[in-house]
Order: sequence, then C-alpha cells, then structure tokens
Amino acid sequence: MELMYINTVWVVLAAAMVLFMEGGFSLLEAGFVRTKNAVNVTMKIFVDLTIGALAFWLIGFGIMFGKDAFGFIGTSLLGSPEKIALSIELPSVAFVLFQMGFAVACVSIISGAVAERMNFKAYVVTAALICMIIYPLSGHWIWNSDGWLEKLGMKDFAGSSAIHALGGFTAFTMAKLLGPRKGRFNSDGSVNVFAPSNIPLASAGAFILWFGWFAFNAGSTLDASSSALAPIAINTMLAGASGGSAALFLTMRKFGKADPSMTINGVLAGLVAITAGCAYVSEWSAILIGALSGLIVIYATLFVDYLKVDDPVGAVAVHGFGGVFGTIAVGFLDQSQGLLTTGDFSLLKVQLLGAVVVIVWGLIGGTFIAKVCEKTVGFRATEREEDEGLDMSYHGIPAYNELERFTDIPTSLFNFEETTGITVASPAIRKEKEVI
Repeated sequence: MELMYINTVWVVLAAAMVLFMEGGFSLLEAGFVRTKNAVNVTMKIFVDLTIGALAFWLIGFGIMFGKDAFGFIGTSLLGSPEKIALSIELPSVAFVLFQMGFAVACVSIISGAVAERMNFKAYVVTAALICMIIYPLSGHWIWNSDGWLEKLGMKDFAGSSAIHALGGFTAFTMAKLLGPRKGRFNSDGSVNVFAPSNIPLASAGAFILWFGWFAFNAGSTLDASSSALAPIAINTMLAGASGGSAALFLTMRKFGKADPSMTINGVLAGLVAITAGCAYVSEWSAILIGALSGLIVIYATLFVDYLKVDDPVGAVAVHGFGGVFGTIAVGFLDQSQGLLTTGDFSLLKVQLLGAVVVIVWGLIGGTFIAKVCEKTVGFRATEREEDEGLDMSYHGIPAYNELERFTDIPTSLFNFEETTGITVASPAIRKEKEVI
C-alpha cells in the first residue's frame, strides 16, 4: 500500500510537469513567430489543453489502451478510461492523467509548424482529431500489449516515434498542404526569412521544455522505486546538452556566429531523439545520439526549406527527423539487443519498420485532417487575416499593446539576413549564402 501512495505522488507530479511543458511550447512558439501572431500560437496551446485533453479522455485513451479489436484499435475503454487494469501498483486515473500529457504534447508539435496562416477553427478540429484518433491509433500499435508493433518487439520507451515522429510528420503534411506564409519563398526557390519576435522568450520556452522532459522520460517508468529513474534522467540531460553543443559548434563553423534558434532546436532534437532509448542505452550512447541529432536538425531544417515547406519553428526537423533518428538509434545502441553493442540485427529491423509505419501514418493522418478542415470550417486563414495578423483577426488583441512606442526606430537597425531558415540576424552572420 505504501508503494501505491509513493507511485501515485510520483506519477501525478510527473504528469503535472509534462502538462507544464505546454507553457514551454507556448513561449517557444510565441518567440519564434512574428509579433502579430504571438497571441494566436498561445491560444492554440490552450486549445490543446482544453479540447485536446477532453477528446483524449473521452475517446482517445480507449482507442489507445483498450483491448484490441480488428487487429489495430482498442475499444474496451471508450468513455471509461479509469477502468484500465494496470500491472503496477498505481491508481488507473493517475496513469490516465499522465498519458493525457503525452497526447496534448503530440498535437502541440503541429501548432508551430502551421503557425501564422492556419484558420483557428481548423486548429480546434485538428486538436480534437489528433487526440481522438490519429495519435491513439499508432500509439495502440506501439504501446498497447495487444499492439502489433509491440508484439514484434519495438522499443520506444517514452515516445520518440509514438509522439514526436508522428507529430512531426503530421505537421509536415499539414504545413505542405496549407502552403507557405505569404512572401516566404521566391519564384527562384530562395527563402525570405521573417524575423522572430523574441528569442529570449523562445529560450525560456526551451528551458521549460527541458525541465519537463525529465518527467516525460523518467515518469514513463510509472514506478517511484525503479532503479531506472536516475539512468533515464542522466541520459535525458546528456542528450539535450550534446544536441545543443553540436548545433552551437556547427553554426559557428558554418555561419561564423553562434545561432541561438538552432542551438535551441539542437537541444530539443537531442531530447526528442533520446526519448525512445533513454532506458535502454548507456550514457556515452546518449551523448552520441544527442550530438548527431543536433547536427541532423540543422540539415533537416535546410531540407524542409528546400522542399518549400514553411515551418516557422522547425517542428518537422526537431520532432519528425529527430524522432525517427532516435527510434532507429535504439536498434544500433540498445545495450541488450543493439547491432553495435551485441551484433544482433533483429531489433534494428523492427525499429526501422516502426519508424516507417509512423511516418506513413503521420502523412495519412495529416492529409485526412487537412481534407476534413477544408470541407468543414476552412483550412487556411484568408489573405486579409494573414496580412493583419492572426492575433487581431481571431482574438481581437495584440501581444504587446504598447508596441507603437518603437515605431520610430530606424528600420536600418533591423537589417536582417537569412541564416538557417529560422534564425534572423545581421548580415555579418554569414560570409556567403548557403544553398542545398
């Protein structure tokens, strides 16, 4: 009974930390988008925490964790998630609350990728469909004991694939179908970079996300007495640190300046990638996974731009590419089954299959949601709404009511030049244009 109490406190606290990560998403996105859209991205996070959370409790949890029906979907817990039977000493409602935080995080990944030009009503529909159907279905395959990928032996401890890769590639599809922001790409394929409104604000968001990630990963043990808690936590820290370090050094080498937004996204990419293997790999492996993720996110950002997909915050590169890489990395570095650690190829095959399945499902899910929105509430904001800014168009209030104080600052002080497709800084940041 005492263990039940301890586990309850641990999981409820971890759930609160995971849900607090939504504050990190809000600040991160508000800092990366233009000032006229900062309120809108914040309101979308509120949609995740309200509409998304209710949709997951009502339908999504049952699809994800209910007993399998038809070989791919759970049905036994629809409308009654608290009836789940757990094999660990933990109240079922604590588990439901913790999983709710994961569902909300998945849809928040999409928020940043479609920022500044998506119809607000369409985002409400998106949050509901992601939390009711899209995320729970693939989550059922990966995390439910009846799931077909789980039965094959796929390892995704806290969701590099189930949460991040799914959210990232759903976001990729929706951003592609939504189209770029007005003036983002030129006819010759070159990119016009829009100044982010507040890098320190985005940094604060990243710090909150990093803090919450310890609960995201270590909380997935669901067991306060688990010997895996400390190794999971240190692996999480090391991967985030090495991801940020790698991105920092690469931007200094490529651009001659330490790029703040890519350092932020390097940290987040490292955290995303280690989420699958945090309980399975060594500390040195965590550092390697994080460092490679920090490099991957920079080139993935350039690649997404090359495809003319407009992603204002780099969500596809961080979560999509980082999540897939982290999933596959487990197949190489898992201490008991990894190809590089044991010579066993079997786990890597399953991890590759799981990554491909999630990518495809994300592409299908994003297309489905886009079509539903187009046929119902409308998918994209109007040109007038986009020009005015979604803050005033949809919410009737700007982010900064005293912004007019700064209207007399000479525009020459804001002489921005493209760096990576996310950061905007002075022309000195680059000696010459970088192209793919």
